[in-house]
Amino acid sequence: MKATSRFDVPSEPLFRPSLDVHSLSTSALHRLRLKLSEDGASQPICLPVVVARGATPGPVVGITSTVHGNEVNGIPTIHRLFRTFEPSELTGTVVAVPIVNVLGYDRFQREFHDGKDLNRAFPGNPEGVASQAFAYRFLNEVVRNFDYLIDLHTASFGRSNTLYVRADMTRPVTARLGRLLGPQIIVHNTGADGTLRGAAEDLGIHALTIEIGNPQRQQNRLITASRIGLREILEHLEMLAPDHETPQTQAVECQRSFWLFTDGGGFLEVFPALAAGVEKGQPIAQLSNEWGDVLRAYEAPEDGVVIGKSTNPVAHTGARILHLGIVGSVG
Repeated sequence: MKATSRFDVPSEPLFRPSLDVHSLSTSALHRLRLKLSEDGASQPICLPVVVARGATPGPVVGITSTVHGNEVNGIPTIHRLFRTFEPSELTGTVVAVPIVNVLGYDRFQREFHDGKDLNRAFPGNPEGVASQAFAYRFLNEVVRNFDYLIDLHTASFGRSNTLYVRADMTRPVTARLGRLLGPQIIVHNTGADGTLRGAAEDLGIHALTIEIGNPQRQQNRLITASRIGLREILEHLEMLAPDHETPQTQAVECQRSFWLFTDGGGFLEVFPALAAGVEKGQPIAQLSNEWGDVLRAYEAPEDGVVIGKSTNPVAHTGARILHLGIVGSVG
């Protein structure tokens, strides 16, 4: 069957060694490919970047997706956000990198091509292994342009997530942005060592993470909610005029969260639904052997809400059960 296209494809993106938003023309949309690395055949490894530079000066908001190569709900979220405005309507600049981990994305894998977790490689090392060198260049050639960073993720293989935000809720600006996104859950989290969010905050950039559902999926309901929330942030920063859409969810805020793990192996069943409240002592999961005998039963250690859960029933000792949020505000 011959493929056909119903759309006019814009001109080829420009190749650049780094990003300088102030060198780009105003009231315009720019498609770039940034060469940050090379493969074993000396060919460039390039990042797709789209920049909407507004008619007047203002904040620079960066939106990144697919730092983990199989976490792809952020890609259509970015595409759909950019369809809601024209650069001439914009104050300031929106920079989006739909696919950060381009080689992991192409291989349907979470990790960078050297097998390392790219979101534990920041701020990187110019003389380090491949993931560290890439992280260093991405942070310094791209992220340093930003005043704000929203990093889009999903659950990893074998897990599912609610639409939730991780943010340092002791920081008023970050807390306000997290609430504007309108997720199901907000988790107070200061950012683990090695994360893009943590490295951006160390540079003085207001940063937060959105977890948009499940890996290697396109989940339209969550994508739409995330797109509306991102637009809400741009409106709050007075970069765009308000539109008719607002987030429909009042987030449950959690002062902390943690994963529960199995202490044995077997066939795992996890009972609560995503976003469900659980009470201390409530049954949440069980492990069975290959004949169906229940080996272990697990209970909630505290009252909380289910942020994420395992969807892979094949559990070795130390397998994840569910991600439990402890409801409450910080500060």
